Amino acid sequence: MSEPGASRAGFVLVGGHSSRMGSDKALVEFQGSTLAARIAECVRSAAGSVTLVGPPERYRELGYTVIADRAPNRGPLGGIYTALLASRAEWNLILACDMPFVTTALLEELFAVAESGPSTADCVVPESLQPEGRIESMQQAGLDAAHVGLEAAPKAKLDPLCAVYHRRCAHAARHALDRNILKMHDFISTLRLIKYPVADPASLANINSPADWSRP
Repeated sequence: MSEPGASRAGFVLVGGHSSRMGSDKALVEFQGSTLAARIAECVRSAAGSVTLVGPPERYRELGYTVIADRAPNRGPLGGIYTALLASRAEWNLILACDMPFVTTALLEELFAVAESGPSTADCVVPESLQPEGRIESMQQAGLDAAHVGLEAAPKAKLDPLCAVYHRRCAHAARHALDRNILKMHDFISTLRLIKYPVADPASLANINSPADWSRP
């Protein structure tokens, strides 16, 4: 957890069900270590500290401070609530454990935007363009885009599980949990957010299944 008076803190959410992966994503081997450790080091470099949110008995051997989820089985929002409640820092970087290509530079940029932005801002969330929006809409309408010569139009995608949150968002997270609003995009829609454009969406890619590892 952050030191008293610190302006930054970092957290990594571990301990999810990893149902599509078939094994614990946080402990998957990656670059000679584990996925959780790789992300934790990026977070520590940007925030100055890192704490894992998940079952301490499962992750303590990774060598990081681990705190138990105070809203278990409520999805990532429960982990965010736990992190913000535990933090003494004004701004808190919170990441999921399944983003192996995230960079310290990007995380530092999110902090810089948060610290230089309006004092009323609640969070800074990266936004990238995904080439799927128009095709997806046509498929929902039962049309074949290839037959009419259309290419996919970029679709904006927010990544609330790679974002910087002000500590005061703990109250909003508790309110959302109490109302059973568990989808992250529904939660951040209640906040005063800053969207930070990210040029390379690959840096925010999630690894959710064995098939994801095999993608070029």
